[in-house]
Amino acid sequence: MTRVPRFLQSVRMRLLVIALLPMLVLLPLMLGSTMWRWSGKVDDILITKVNGDLTIADQYLARLMELSGERLDAIARSVTLRDALDQRDALAGLLEERRDALQLDFLYLTTGDHGPGGFEPARWPVVQSALSGATESAIDILSAPEMDQLAPGLSDRAATHLVPTVAATPTDREVEDRGMIIHSAAPVLLPDGRRAALVGGRLLNGNLDFIDTINALVYREQSLPEGSKGTATLFLEDVRISTNVRLFENVRALGTRVSAAVRARVLDQGRTWLDRAFVVNDWYISAYEPIVDSFGNRVGMLYVGFLETPFRQAKIMSVLTITLVFLLIAAASVPIFLRWAGRIFLPLERMTQTIARVEAGDWQARNGDTGDAGEIAQVASHLDDLLDQIQERDRQLRDWANSLEQKVEERTADLRIANRKLEKTTERLIMSEKLAAVGEITASVAHEINNPIAVIQGNLEVARSLLGENASAVDTEFRLIDDQVYRIGSIVSKLLQFARPNEYSGAANVISPAEVVRDCLLLTRHQTEANGIEAQTDFNSARKVLMARTELQQVIVNLILNAVHAMPEGGQLQLVVQNASQGVEIIVEDNGTGIPPDTLRRIFDPFFTTKHAVGTGLGLSISQTLVSRAGGRITVTSEPGQGSRFVIFLPATDLN
Repeated sequence: MTRVPRFLQSVRMRLLVIALLPMLVLLPLMLGSTMWRWSGKVDDILITKVNGDLTIADQYLARLMELSGERLDAIARSVTLRDALDQRDALAGLLEERRDALQLDFLYLTTGDHGPGGFEPARWPVVQSALSGATESAIDILSAPEMDQLAPGLSDRAATHLVPTVAATPTDREVEDRGMIIHSAAPVLLPDGRRAALVGGRLLNGNLDFIDTINALVYREQSLPEGSKGTATLFLEDVRISTNVRLFENVRALGTRVSAAVRARVLDQGRTWLDRAFVVNDWYISAYEPIVDSFGNRVGMLYVGFLETPFRQAKIMSVLTITLVFLLIAAASVPIFLRWAGRIFLPLERMTQTIARVEAGDWQARNGDTGDAGEIAQVASHLDDLLDQIQERDRQLRDWANSLEQKVEERTADLRIANRKLEKTTERLIMSEKLAAVGEITASVAHEINNPIAVIQGNLEVARSLLGENASAVDTEFRLIDDQVYRIGSIVSKLLQFARPNEYSGAANVISPAEVVRDCLLLTRHQTEANGIEAQTDFNSARKVLMARTELQQVIVNLILNAVHAMPEGGQLQLVVQNASQGVEIIVEDNGTGIPPDTLRRIFDPFFTTKHAVGTGLGLSISQTLVSRAGGRITVTSEPGQGSRFVIFLPATDLN
């Protein structure tokens, strides 16, 4: 069991702990919970902001593709182009001039069957849309040979060397040589009535003006707190091909790759990433969305984000500031509270000291006047009153104790006398039991002797009859035989009278079983009390029976003593006298050790005993004999460990 420290056992300290608990425990928990929720709300706001930033960047890219298509459509509908269609040299010069003016990387006119340098325009959806009469713009990915077919040297400008990047998906490539193009086409009607397409494209690989414009639109001055900075990036698959993220101070992170987690969500699953992410060398609040080409494939990503560090530092500073303010408030208020609480607890401390002095034996110790009228002071005054009452009660108890000692001594003397009487009565009962056993044996022996005596007497008379006058010769011997037979008969008669004295007394013993049981309980009170046995009685019968009082006493006492032996650790003994059909039932029941089934069958056998050192084995046998001789019966039920129940039935009598 955990022992409470001594300084926490005082009432003052416990009450102070209870009083300060809300301020020093609950309030910090509430503040911590509030700051945690506030931090979560701030994170949600940052995610919302970066999502808005991504929307702006996406709209700019969409507008840039739309504007590219509109410009090509304007050229396709111009009179200048219509006039130059019949002159090959003039058309080539016009297309070169417009390509430079629109800052396109390639611009050509095709009917769909062939393109510059063997390029196959017909397989591209934007060209197919233009040939069908609709202007179309899209992001498309061109291989290095395809770019060189459209504009020699374009593949060299598009090539991006890969930089090993932590947490990126493993790859064996060293160079990304494909190009991401804003691919646009506008319909043109040739003089011979055929449809053609004016196709142009702008390479986005390494196009820093494009990405810086997006960054400038999204993250204008003072749109982020001091210390943070916004970034934007265009990915071809997971490779940065245009970015303002710095690998070093003046080196852009071209060729670095996005983490595997971002690639899996954005490129593989087609979902937008809105969360913090590690970008090159620091954590950013980031937003990524997939870029889909004209074929509907996810070929790249558009990214915007801003540095997380200033926001994280701001949250940390807020937590530190709130914690410092709380500590300052606690440091200023707790001493004031403790000093004010000390005056409240002063009566309690006095009561503690008073109780300690009383426990040490100083019954004159009192709290006295505490100089306060509060509830605790009233309790202290009430304690003084209680101590006065206790002191008076103590004096009375001492007087009562002295009187009780005298009464106990007197009662003990009476008990000694009663105990001596009980011991003598018990000795007589034991002797009576032994004499009853001897008498039973004597009666059996006397009965067996009577038969040969009768034979001798009969044969003697036959001998006299047969001898007739000749019998006088042996008259002396016959007379001696008569005398000895008479003597034997007298001895047998005396033995039978000793064995069954009541059969020869001729007196009817009409007794009340309830009175006899009550007397037996008094006779055995010493044994029951000495063994811690509680006797319970229930005498509900006033009927009388015809039986010797001593014999019924012998039976009841024998059963009570057997019950005492069955309850060596104490228990309950129930004695019940109740009316039964045409008689009276006497019940002796205990909750002792009980009798095993094999023993229960033999308990009424003469000389059978389980108490070989202290019993004769005749007690229950004699009891059964006495009860049976009175016209009754004795039965028993028992379960090991549950106790035993003896029931004596005696027929009722109308005699008085």
